[in-house]
Amino acid sequence: MAELAVRPHVGSLLRTWRQRRRLSQLELACEAGVSARHLSFLETGRSRPSRRMVLHLAGQLDVPLRERNELLVAAGFAPVYAERALTDPEMSPVRRSLDLLLAAHEPHPALVVDRSWNLVAGNRAAWWFAGGAAPELVAPPVNVLRLSLHPDGLAPRIANLAQWRSHVLHRLSRDAAVSADPGLAALHAELSALPGGEEPVPPGAVVVPLRVRHGDAELNFLSTVTTFGSAVDVTAAELSIETFLPADAATAEALREIAADG
Repeated sequence: MAELAVRPHVGSLLRTWRQRRRLSQLELACEAGVSARHLSFLETGRSRPSRRMVLHLAGQLDVPLRERNELLVAAGFAPVYAERALTDPEMSPVRRSLDLLLAAHEPHPALVVDRSWNLVAGNRAAWWFAGGAAPELVAPPVNVLRLSLHPDGLAPRIANLAQWRSHVLHRLSRDAAVSADPGLAALHAELSALPGGEEPVPPGAVVVPLRVRHGDAELNFLSTVTTFGSAVDVTAAELSIETFLPADAATAEALREIAADG
């Protein structure tokens, strides 16, 4: 009886992930190389997926590693992806890689965040963004999205706040919808209630710049996000490295001067 109760559960999870990716059964079946009939049986619980099939479908659906473990447990199998703290000795290669990446971006701001956009690490230049922020916003755990949009954080210094705010909220909304993470949904609701307005990104825009006031000047940044695409550890897979590169020569020179001034 317990086994029968598990089958529809894993099937419903697979169906939910397929719907989040906006794929029909036929589209997923074609991409995964299985028959639509077999996929239908898996989703309705009429057939039980093998461990290999769970991982295969999860890969086709680009399911995060944490949720892949949940799918395996729901199907009656043991998790296969470890989740170790960054302080674990086995994670030392990841820590070294992060340190090298952060240092290589000096004097340009770069930071590492987890799945919830909490700060994991940052280079010296990244702390320039926190200048003048309220103490509670820079007390661990620091949520970088809250810090950037809060009126007691970076928001008053952002020259294109409405546009940047729209960009951040859109990205957060998408992450919350795809992952179904209640924490991200709650963060989106919290940040949406903050003042600052919204300005849709112009059609055809390639990137959304971040323009930050610095004294009488305005520094222009382009942001990029990097992830460990080949990670097999849940913690590593959920890390992102966000870098802020100068969008013009004046900003590059200003960052060098800021670094020289300490």
